Amino acid sequence: MYTTESLEYDVVIMGAGFAGLCQARHLMLQIPGIRVALVDPRPEERSDKDSKIGESTIEIAALFLAKELGLHEYLIENHTPKLGLSFHWPKDPAQTENLDDYFHIWSNRQPAIPAFQINRVKFERDLLQMNKKMGAFFYNGRVLDVDLTPKDAIKTVSIKVGNEQMELKAKHIIDAAGRKFIIGRKTDNVIFGSENMMGLDIGSAWMRVKNVDRTVFDSGYDPLNSSISHYYSTNHYFGHGHWLWMIPIDTELKELSIGIIHHHQELPSEIVGTKEKFQQFIHDNHKILGKIIDSGELVDFNYWPKVSHRSKTLFSPDNWYVIGDAAYMFDAFYSYGTTTIALAIESVTEIIRAQLAGEADVEQKRSAYNEFNLGYARSVNCLYVSHAQQLGHASVMSWRVYFEYMWWFGVQVPMYVGKWHLDLTFIPIYLKTLNANVDGLFADLYQQFNQLVEQNANIGLMDCYRSDQLINDYYTAKHFDDFLENSKLEPRRCNVFGSLKATCFYVAIWYFMFQWKGFGIQGLLKPRNIYHFLRLLALSGQAAIGELVYKFKTRGLPANTEVEEMRQEFRQSYQFRPELQPWMTEKTTKTTAKEADVNQILEVARLR
Repeated sequence: MYTTESLEYDVVIMGAGFAGLCQARHLMLQIPGIRVALVDPRPEERSDKDSKIGESTIEIAALFLAKELGLHEYLIENHTPKLGLSFHWPKDPAQTENLDDYFHIWSNRQPAIPAFQINRVKFERDLLQMNKKMGAFFYNGRVLDVDLTPKDAIKTVSIKVGNEQMELKAKHIIDAAGRKFIIGRKTDNVIFGSENMMGLDIGSAWMRVKNVDRTVFDSGYDPLNSSISHYYSTNHYFGHGHWLWMIPIDTELKELSIGIIHHHQELPSEIVGTKEKFQQFIHDNHKILGKIIDSGELVDFNYWPKVSHRSKTLFSPDNWYVIGDAAYMFDAFYSYGTTTIALAIESVTEIIRAQLAGEADVEQKRSAYNEFNLGYARSVNCLYVSHAQQLGHASVMSWRVYFEYMWWFGVQVPMYVGKWHLDLTFIPIYLKTLNANVDGLFADLYQQFNQLVEQNANIGLMDCYRSDQLINDYYTAKHFDDFLENSKLEPRRCNVFGSLKATCFYVAIWYFMFQWKGFGIQGLLKPRNIYHFLRLLALSGQAAIGELVYKFKTRGLPANTEVEEMRQEFRQSYQFRPELQPWMTEKTTKTTAKEADVNQILEVARLR
């Protein structure tokens, strides 16, 4: 039984999936003593059949889980490693029996920031138990209604647990209940339709298969092309109007998640919308995947005819918040989902912390973080514009992946490492550049990509992992501040301005090369293209000025405070002490001698 005394909390989180559970743990780690309640209709022992898209993490989400939530050892011991994203295009769509039938771009070395493939059922089951041990209250029930009172007034969540109805009261309410859209429907906050998603109109089918024969994919022997496993990558298989993923999510059961994102205008639901149709499509178009599926045992199958949606407001001045799939979802292509959750969770925690602490800039933070996360969502949506036309074109897509990777590793990862997404002075600068890119450079490039697809142009295969295709040994994962080497993991210690400076410069070089190879001298001399090229160089120059200001403001600060404090202590107090500590006291020595005498007497008696 739940007593009325236990029904008042600081925060009530509706939904105990990935987003809700991570939010609860982050709140409890960052705000000691906070009272958090979780509500979810699923039992604590989750079913192995759980309809979720999104087992794969990338660098920001991996850092969030490992560093911010303290789950690094847990992830290593319980989940599979992720060794980058791999991309495969058929050489001939009629011949897809083996990996040799595909062109490849895949990681050739260990990633600088380790990431993981998440078994969502296991992760959520385990994290729920961890949260309960930390003090979170879990109600295995269903949300009936929520009263979203204005501003700081206490809000009420009406729930049903078994046959009992009760009310949970809190000042802060978080909707992490996914596609139920509890707050979204209550406030008319959620938006659907391709016209609101930059034309994105996709569905998704996916299955999980265990006990597969992974040698069907790869024997593991590839001494010339990589120092890591290809199997433990997120493998993407491409075709016209679709891409498929293959993700290992369990080592003991040799279990894979295999799914498709299909664009309705090119590949309608009627072709992949059931288990039988999906399997037939795979056998017809990606035979290697079909053989892998046939080698194992089917665990489950799911289909969503419509995937994409977004919200108008993420963090309301009335102290309600939407995160995870309840907030927005577009496409799983780059595995951005868990990253967007990480950014939102840290924003929500900081808003709630500031309010509980009575800080004066709470509303400023809420507004800024809401705008940042909405802007970030828009930039993620932008990444999938015109995929329907481009996915199956290996040359164009390889150049596109390279371009989009440059911004990810060059700007977004160092931004997160330095917690610049929580800095009120940096956010407007970032959003201004972001929006200008989405509406200008990115939009124009995607149209040019479409032109090359229509012309069936071949401008080469651009490999985002190798350092022999641009200048100065540049590759997309190269970083321009020593934030990893010197553990610059505190807020604003990572030099994001230096990263932005270098990234804009190399993007300008990439852009010049793309125009030359794609459109020749006409492309280079087109006024709009000259504008983009010069603007990138100007952004690089502006970032250089920002870097000078940043270095001046941070002069004298150590790269890592804890390391510097340890070094100071070492310099002040360390002394070499060569003497060994006594192994036995005098009393122990005497006792041991007596025992030796007794043992000698017993041994003599035995010999007689």
